[in-house]
Amino acid sequence: MTATPVPAFEPPYVMAVFTSVRTPDDSGYPETLARMAELVREVPGFLGYESARTPGGLGITVSYFRDHEALARWRREEEHRAAMEQGRRDWYESYTLHVGTVERSHGFDRDA
Repeated sequence: MTATPVPAFEPPYVMAVFTSVRTPDDSGYPETLARMAELVREVPGFLGYESARTPGGLGITVSYFRDHEALARWRREEEHRAAMEQGRRDWYESYTLHVGTVERSHGFDRDA
């Protein structure tokens, strides 16, 4: 699979930057992660996401939404809320969420 960034969208739009450090407990995490990736795509106004984990264990996921209301719909989604609670209980040593409005966006693709 080739890595590709989420395309640049017409601003303004919203991004949520979730940085985390995981616990050793992986029970149910891959399945929940796959379900959340499936579920967020159903949220009206969801634009995409990018995710990476450093060799040192820092995870960074940036999710993009058309507006703050779209992000709020995701935050209120029942299965997502249950996954957040389980994450605090089982999967994360620590995390931080940063939310901001993107004012400028552009991209480059060598092959385009």
